[in-house]
Amino acid sequence: MKLGRGWMWCVLLLSSLAVAAVAAQDKQFEADVSDANTDVGLDEEELEAMMEEEEEAMVEEEEEEAMAEEEEDSVETDVTSGKGEAGKDGADANVSFQVTYKTPVPTGEVYFADTFDDGSFDRWQLSKTMKEDADEDIAKYDGKWSVEQLKENKVPGDQGLVLKSRAKHHAIAALLDKPFVFQDEPLVVQYEVNFQDGIDCGGAYIKLLSDTGSLDLEQFHDRTPYTIMFGPDKCGEDYKLHFIFRHQNPLNKDLEEKHAKRVDVDLKKFYTDKKTHLYTLVLNPDNSYEMFIDQSSVSRGSLLQDVVPPVNPAKEVDDPNDSKPEDWDERAKMPDPEAVKPDDWDEEAPAKIEDPAAVKPEGWLDEEPEFVADPSAEKPDDWDQEMDGEWEAPQIPNPACEAALGCGEWKPPMINNPQYKGKWKAPLVDNPNYQGAWSPRKIDNPDYFEDVHPFRMIPFKALGLELWSMTSDIYFDNFIITSHKEVADRWASDSWGLKKLVASANEPGVFAQLMMAAEERPWLWVIYILTVGLPVGLAVLFCWPKKSEDDYVYKKVDLPQADVEEEEEEGEEEEKAAEAPTTESAAPAAEGTEKPEEAAGDAAEAGEDSLEGDEEDEEEEEEEEEEEEEEEEEEEEEEGGEEDSKAHERTSEDEGGGDPMGDGQKQAVRKRRVRKD
Repeated sequence: MKLGRGWMWCVLLLSSLAVAAVAAQDKQFEADVSDANTDVGLDEEELEAMMEEEEEAMVEEEEEEAMAEEEEDSVETDVTSGKGEAGKDGADANVSFQVTYKTPVPTGEVYFADTFDDGSFDRWQLSKTMKEDADEDIAKYDGKWSVEQLKENKVPGDQGLVLKSRAKHHAIAALLDKPFVFQDEPLVVQYEVNFQDGIDCGGAYIKLLSDTGSLDLEQFHDRTPYTIMFGPDKCGEDYKLHFIFRHQNPLNKDLEEKHAKRVDVDLKKFYTDKKTHLYTLVLNPDNSYEMFIDQSSVSRGSLLQDVVPPVNPAKEVDDPNDSKPEDWDERAKMPDPEAVKPDDWDEEAPAKIEDPAAVKPEGWLDEEPEFVADPSAEKPDDWDQEMDGEWEAPQIPNPACEAALGCGEWKPPMINNPQYKGKWKAPLVDNPNYQGAWSPRKIDNPDYFEDVHPFRMIPFKALGLELWSMTSDIYFDNFIITSHKEVADRWASDSWGLKKLVASANEPGVFAQLMMAAEERPWLWVIYILTVGLPVGLAVLFCWPKKSEDDYVYKKVDLPQADVEEEEEEGEEEEKAAEAPTTESAAPAAEGTEKPEEAAGDAAEAGEDSLEGDEEDEEEEEEEEEEEEEEEEEEEEEEGGEEDSKAHERTSEDEGGGDPMGDGQKQAVRKRRVRKD
């Protein structure tokens, strides 16, 4: 079978699509590398400046100790993606690169930074107290902590702080290098969280503990004063990202929690994908704030407008000493005082009555109860009449009622009472004395104040984790507190950026991800089948090769036939042509034979006289019948058109042979045809 050009083009198109898909999958990891570099969000000038600052900081430290620590902490990790083995021969077909992990070092001034890469949390202090208002068996902060690597997508040399116990209280804290005082510099708090086993109910938020003279990290508990609480929290299907700060009333020095508005994105994936995510909080001296997840903004607002309850109270409040007057009428409608209950209104009429038209069915057994004692039941041997009472056989349906329409006392069914109207009430009319809803008068708020700088909160000097979780193995890493967003971004690129890079390299392919999604949501199989089957079906429909012209068998066509009317006209012309020579031949013969001519002439005249009246009637009938004959003769003429024409020719020849009754025979033939039709 020959293939058309359309089929060849479709094969080429499908082949190119397959090659493009393979090439895109091979280059996916390379794209992830570029994404990780662009996520840092630094331009060339900022990178150069931070590099210079880093070099200066490294020079100030002791070179020998720094070099020794770097040699111990540095680990080279080779991540290779592609098909086949990497080598000289396959260098072009495979994508390979080298990721070198190095313990990140802050490039600017920081108040706190910890990576846990030394394998210990000696800087942190475990709480030794107990939680108030809790059961004694769970009130103690005895949850376990450990420094470990990630379970999945681990980067050798990188470690973090891991919450190890479930259904226990955990509390751990560490002092800052120096207290943070809210003045003219922003506050940037950043750390990483990975819910390695998912999360059922629990949090991973941090608390910035207030700088009070009585702060004792060994006594850190849920009521320890804090300035800011920030981080993820989840219970049930409620996914939150907390930002809570405690604001101090400038009048009475009371502290009140202020909660920022909820974030604008769906947080579920950050709790369920088992990846390391970066949480960042930025507070600015102009009272603005912004929260980031993986360096993408998820919420922003103002400390003066976007927190609940608001920082500044209302200027006016309700007067607590004001009370509603006794004659104050708040009724918008009232019963019509002029309305009177109708005389025929019966309030005692029942809502339901027995159907008076109901008739007891025939065969109803009034004397038979619906249930009877089971005759086959026997009192148990261990039945104690004094303890259990008098024994009674269990009740079963009455066998006699199975064949009957019913048993027991028959009662007619209940129907709605047409006379029921219920309790009469006067209709409602507008209240002429309506004064509206009463509200107390407003007075100046004695507790009013206006704080135009809520950013200036209570200083803090420690960072703590005080958590309850029903899931273990929550991973924390790379805490940093600074005043420069660029420093936090560079810190993230050296730590979280590498985790993201490795996680992207270890992600399953597109096909594997589709299969995993279908396992969780079986209805996706329908979409997959339609997505794959529809293009294939269209490709087969439009690209299938056309059938060759040699394979077609053409149907024979009947030869064209002359029209019936044309054949009749030709027949009449032939008859006229045959009559002309007959008349000429009859003239010389008449000269030699007079007697036969006279006899024939007399007979012809007699025949013509007798047929004149008939011819006039026949001509009228023929004109009416010719139209009907045309449709009927079409089929007859198609089959025997040639025979009829020959018959007419023969008839005309016979008549032209000297028949003295030629005209009469013509009329007779016409009559026979009319009768036949």
